[in-house]
Amino acid sequence: MPESKLKLMVVDDERDNLDLLYRTFRREFQVFRADSPSSAMNILDTEGEMAIIISDQSMPEMTGIQFFTEVNQRFPDTIKILLTGYSEDALELDSETLTSTLIFKCITKPWEPELFKAIIKNAVETYQVSKEG
Repeated sequence: MPESKLKLMVVDDERDNLDLLYRTFRREFQVFRADSPSSAMNILDTEGEMAIIISDQSMPEMTGIQFFTEVNQRFPDTIKILLTGYSEDALELDSETLTSTLIFKCITKPWEPELFKAIIKNAVETYQVSKEG
């Protein structure tokens, strides 16, 4: 039976966030978890393009923006959603940075679950349109 679910990856060095996001989206998506950008790149090497990647901004190896810059070179259609721990982080992310890395949305932790799900639904629609064209 072919896998009909879209692929979604969550990248965060905090296990609790990975588990929460997995539980939130596992029914609608084939969810991949990575606890670092390098393990995320390994998964991408194996699995190929993801429809959506949700990444934390603050991680030991590199920032979420640096990670998304690498992802964008290989998978420009992937929808990228950045999680930030503080509203100050979000303020530092100017529109030029967000545009150049093609980040779809920036979400501040802790997030509102229903709002997050609505953003993901919108991201899926955007991804599907990009694949139709």
